[in-house]
Amino acid sequence: MSTNKHFSKICITAMVLALTFAVVFMNGKSLGIKSIGKTSDYESRLFDTSKVHKINIVTDNWDSFLKSCENKKYSACSVIIDGENYKNVGICAKGDTSLTSVSKMKSSRYSLKIKFNQYDKAIKYHGLEKLSLNNMIFDNTYMKDYLTYRLMREFSVPAPLCSYTAISVNGKHWGLYLALEGVDKKFLKRNYGSNYGNLYKPGETNDIEERPDAQDNKENAAADSQEDNSDLGGNADSDTALNMWDEKESALDATKLVFKDENVESYAEIFESAKTKIKTSDKLRLIKSLKDISCNKKIESAINVDKVLRYFIVHNYVVNGDSYNGDTSHNYYLYEKDGVLSMLPWDYNLAFGAYDETTAINAVNDPIDTPLRIPKLSERPMLAWIFANQKYTKMYHQYYNDFLKSIDIKSIIEETENLIAPYVKKDPTKFCSTEKFIVGADTLKTFCKLRSESIRGQLDGKIPSTLEGQSAAKSRLIDASGISISDMGILVDTSN
Repeated sequence: MSTNKHFSKICITAMVLALTFAVVFMNGKSLGIKSIGKTSDYESRLFDTSKVHKINIVTDNWDSFLKSCENKKYSACSVIIDGENYKNVGICAKGDTSLTSVSKMKSSRYSLKIKFNQYDKAIKYHGLEKLSLNNMIFDNTYMKDYLTYRLMREFSVPAPLCSYTAISVNGKHWGLYLALEGVDKKFLKRNYGSNYGNLYKPGETNDIEERPDAQDNKENAAADSQEDNSDLGGNADSDTALNMWDEKESALDATKLVFKDENVESYAEIFESAKTKIKTSDKLRLIKSLKDISCNKKIESAINVDKVLRYFIVHNYVVNGDSYNGDTSHNYYLYEKDGVLSMLPWDYNLAFGAYDETTAINAVNDPIDTPLRIPKLSERPMLAWIFANQKYTKMYHQYYNDFLKSIDIKSIIEETENLIAPYVKKDPTKFCSTEKFIVGADTLKTFCKLRSESIRGQLDGKIPSTLEGQSAAKSRLIDASGISISDMGILVDTSN
């Protein structure tokens, strides 16, 4: 009898615990339990950063593929990744300035993109659908992209996974590339879980067949075309020219994330770049967020303050003018969930002062409180809010202190250089000599040492933290005369 009672108590206790667990599991969000991103299989495979991986591209049409790279169309091939064979996948060249520069440099070392499910939707690399292979152009260090993404992730910014990869073509060594995770739905699921938000890449219009809402866009485009034709009058040429100018200005405002008005059409450069399927309600919600940011109100309901601060700490540390901070206002992803915005990193081969053709002293001392290449801070509202409120400026400075204290940048550079140096030496298609790589890596190490020293001085008040202040007190700046930005690789003029 007592045994039955004891057994009944055990059963009741087990049922209560199971019920409690179920309630917590189903209501975790309301109880303050945050969901986290999912670890993907490919993260521990191709993106294991402790070694250099191997990818062999197998194709009968490599020469013809290289000749047609500038059209950026997919070609069929097989790829063998660390011994695993994936047949009938798509490969194409990637890039804009970098792509045309390769041709003008009389090189065939293009950056590449592999789409595993281009021809067969069932093919994926352990869950990964897209893979970029960066060619290291304008980067004698081979580390600008890798180091920046590594710093972003170590400072808790969602960033693409990356690793070094020795590329072969039909078994013949081609060169050392940087393998980079595609920023797409798989990336979102890995970082934000299944209930992720919307993703945009302002300024980059999707190919029509790759748009999440391709059919809707085609129908809208047809309707817009009919409306435009019906509006043309006797002054069509002049009207068209004026419209084109207005559209260009509107597009620039959109990539700057400047609030213009509440018309969806004014933000075409954002919405046409959507990487997730979006509805009208999503568009209106994003516009409202931009409006709140422009008015400097409800900042914490419109911006993920923690993530955006972390993003700009690393972003401003590496001094990248080819970005949202610069005159082009591109090379970033915009993430939105429930009206809250954050920015994700992309494309840093021209970081560390390489884009602006600046001097080493200017790059090393780049002012943390005016980190722009444009005169008006108001033209970059996703950055301006930090300096419009003393509370956020103090947080920004504290985050910078935390960043400098918590991450050993020198060790990361040395560890990476030791890993890749033998592969750089054997790289048959590299853009620089092995000697220039060694000098570039040493320069990068020194640059980061001096950059950290300057920022500490700016935080302590020993060095001015604005461009105006630095112009009036040049003697207080960190001396960087011992290094040259060009030794790390710079944007080369290939127009001639």
